[in-house]
Amino acid sequence: MSERPRDIAETVSRALNEDVGSGDVTAALIGEETRAHARVLVREPAVICGQPWFNETFAQISDAVKVEWHVRECDVVPADTRICSLEGPARAILTGERTALNFLQTLSATATRTHELVALVEGTNAKILDTRKTIPGLRQAQKYAVVCGGGRNHRTGLYDAILIKENHILAAGSITAAIRTAREMYPALTLEVETENLEEFDEALAAEPDIIMLDNYSLEDMREAVARRRGNVKLEASGGVTRETLRAIAETGVDFISVGALTKDIKAVDLSMRFEMM
Repeated sequence: MSERPRDIAETVSRALNEDVGSGDVTAALIGEETRAHARVLVREPAVICGQPWFNETFAQISDAVKVEWHVRECDVVPADTRICSLEGPARAILTGERTALNFLQTLSATATRTHELVALVEGTNAKILDTRKTIPGLRQAQKYAVVCGGGRNHRTGLYDAILIKENHILAAGSITAAIRTAREMYPALTLEVETENLEEFDEALAAEPDIIMLDNYSLEDMREAVARRRGNVKLEASGGVTRETLRAIAETGVDFISVGALTKDIKAVDLSMRFEMM
């Protein structure tokens, strides 16, 4: 999902409606003709992500606000970098400030976290994947940010790939039965099944899914699963992945490592907007 999401305008409109509502009563204190310069600084090293949402925020408020970027989308920048400048009506810049920064700091956080974890597995065959553990309403945006940071997207939602998990298996009766039914109903979709031990792994392997998830496996069992696999099946490690364990997991030979923390446990990048009145 390297392309920009199609729902940017809708997402921004929803965020502005949430924040501005019937009108910015504080910005109304500023003279209508008052103009301002502003600059946005990043206070810590980061991957800058979210420029389309930032731009769209001000575009929806006033086409008189001009945004000039000094870095490119997905650039890695050091602390205290001026990343963009704005010029236009002071009211409009003040009204859009928080919403624009919210998008930028959140998506930059996801991209930065992803970039850091991708660096930790460099030199192995493992690829870092996101999950569906995203901020409600920002699924497309955060998955875009993961790609911006060098990661890859898992399925987007419940509709574009099959992931058979523990409760699905219980309801279907067995791993084999669940995979057979999935192949019959959705032959064109990628099919993944979750396993919790090597016995389940062997059953899944015999049923030939596209991907087998190794959920909370020990490193020893991951290495054994890698040794046992055959054909074109891919292996995904999941569960309890941390910075400290990531490299060792990658070195077992798995193809993918899914990390929910890319999108759900992020800390917003420290940004600030500084005004200069004209």
